[in-house]
Amino acid sequence: MIKHIIVGVDDSATAAHAARVAADLARRLGAQLHVIMACDDEIVAEVGVGSDQIVINKSDEAAEIARRVADALRTDGLEVTDGARNGVPHEVLIEEAKHFDDALIVVGNRRMQGPGRLLGSVANSVAHNAPCDVYVVKTT
Repeated sequence: MIKHIIVGVDDSATAAHAARVAADLARRLGAQLHVIMACDDEIVAEVGVGSDQIVINKSDEAAEIARRVADALRTDGLEVTDGARNGVPHEVLIEEAKHFDDALIVVGNRRMQGPGRLLGSVANSVAHNAPCDVYVVKTT
């Protein structure tokens, strides 16, 4: 039985739709939802004036996006975790799933059709390499 549903997000409407579908599945199955955003590089920027400096890095931004998506899904007692992971998106989702014996990965179908499919997609890579079942959400 599936007890952990992992969904990859970014700051797009299609990823938000896939996350809503994942949350619905988690509610129906009584599973915990894990909202993950991959960050494939660690660019750091310093902004500020004088001694007031703020350091911003991509993993902080990714964690904030994952948190916002997760917060929007935390209803009806659904247990949701969120976070950013360093790495390539499909590899991050696959690695996350390896932590559980009872996982399902949910991804959107963006770039699975048309010219984008020639370059590959997160969904395609996850579907071919995941250690668990994969649910591909039609987001287009």
